[in-house]
Amino acid sequence: MTDFASPDARPLLAARGLVKRFGAVVAAEDITIEVPAGQRLSVIGSNGAGKTTFVNMVTGYLRPDEGSILLDGVDISSMGHQQISRMGICRSFQIPQLFLDLTLRENLLVAVSSVTARPSLWREAAQADAAERTENLISRFRMRKDASRPVRELAGGVRKLVDIAMALGRKPRLLLLDEPTSGVSAHEKFDTMEKVMEALRGEAASVIFVEHDMEIVQRFSERVVAFYNGRVIADGSAAAVLESGDVQRYVTGKKIRKEAA
Repeated sequence: MTDFASPDARPLLAARGLVKRFGAVVAAEDITIEVPAGQRLSVIGSNGAGKTTFVNMVTGYLRPDEGSILLDGVDISSMGHQQISRMGICRSFQIPQLFLDLTLRENLLVAVSSVTARPSLWREAAQADAAERTENLISRFRMRKDASRPVRELAGGVRKLVDIAMALGRKPRLLLLDEPTSGVSAHEKFDTMEKVMEALRGEAASVIFVEHDMEIVQRFSERVVAFYNGRVIADGSAAAVLESGDVQRYVTGKKIRKEAA
């Protein structure tokens, strides 16, 4: 297993001994993951492996039955998702959560302005810093041509980018992206992910991707954590994890072809 953090450095996120049960079903068992500041991490696993349960606990949509979650040393285990979001953990969703009747630009203004103490006044806040950050996000995600269109008119790939840009607009310290290329056509997935990674280069946030596409994982991850049956079965570099016998047996079902250098 690869050690990604300095032994003297406090991790940005420290999930320790997390357990979550739903009746007789154990969805997470002794999950321990530390994420240093600035890291790009992928979480992989088959359906039902515990990935979504882990993300929901970190973001406050579920409370762990056992264990603790620390954000920069502060215990957030019992906090709800709104409080955790205000502390700097934000997420996008597998199915984008958008305001369909608002334009792309207005969706981003809502998200960016919600960082202020009075999110209901987003139209007023947009006159200053929020407007500037919104236009910056539009440019970085290369969405200028669609900025004035209602979201309901946008293609699925663009909606995914809007959802991710909205999460990033809240200036998170930790950003969780739930399957950022799901619903995106095969010939567009790398371009979509390149846009996401390009936009993230201007941010200091740590990023956790939940991803099923192993080509995306292989190309864009510096570290991979693999889940199976509610447990972590591998944690290390993308190359090491995807070569793991357990990962090939329980997650990918096959040997992953290495990309040409």
